[in-house]
Amino acid sequence: MAKVKIVTDSSAQLTDEELEQYDITMVPLTVMIDNTVYVDHDTITNETFVPKMLAAHDLPKTSQPPVGKFVEAFDQLGEDGSEILCLNMLEAISGTVHAAEQAATISKSNVTVVDSQSTDRGLGFQVLEAAKLAQQGADLQTILKRVDKVRSNTKLYLCVMTLDNIVKGGRLPAFAGAITNFLNIKLGLQVTDGKLKIISKGRGDKSLRKFFNGIIDEMKQTPSIKSIGISYVTETEILKETVQKLKDDFPNASLLERVTSPTISTHTGKGAFALIYFSDPD
Repeated sequence: MAKVKIVTDSSAQLTDEELEQYDITMVPLTVMIDNTVYVDHDTITNETFVPKMLAAHDLPKTSQPPVGKFVEAFDQLGEDGSEILCLNMLEAISGTVHAAEQAATISKSNVTVVDSQSTDRGLGFQVLEAAKLAQQGADLQTILKRVDKVRSNTKLYLCVMTLDNIVKGGRLPAFAGAITNFLNIKLGLQVTDGKLKIISKGRGDKSLRKFFNGIIDEMKQTPSIKSIGISYVTETEILKETVQKLKDDFPNASLLERVTSPTISTHTGKGAFALIYFSDPD
């Protein structure tokens, strides 16, 4: 039976220890800051990107990995006859999955590409579960079935504190952005069915506290919460309060709190953070 090897992109929230322990290959996106191009997870890290973004003259520009990078990774990993499973961030925010799909048609290896319909730690949960099964010798269909279950039992919520980056990125007219910032509007969003949907709008920090308290109440009603992720751009009081509540309410769940990837930071801006959790009922 052919071995399965796991590939993902650098939007996945994974630690260096997890990448090494579970033999996960990460194909990096790139980001350009004031005409200087950096390779995610290579010449720039999540932590070193944020101060550069905040000090930049223009909004950084992120780019999906070149098709050739995926082909190179697929060919190298499949030289021994292994099958390749490549899990990528949702199509709604990046063309990365399509670059991987194109590379799969070119590669000499047997490659299966999956749109995770998530990103950050939500993508990370799927990748980790796939990699653990692969190490145990599971076949591709068994791994794909598990990935589907993880996806179905993962929730990703995001708050946006300022719309500056969304406006600069051309995703919202400048006039509308100026009004919402003037009114101190905070957005609560959810990634669901592979799409990013606004589910809360309110003025000031009070609205965000209500938003995240509601999510935590929802989590308390969810059986078998296994893992929680908090990914952020810059620290805020609401972030600190939310993390402490999660630690108090879910002491037995693993929790990873970490700066998010350059791609997500660029899109969401200063102060943004996400709460992602995975439940594992039998």
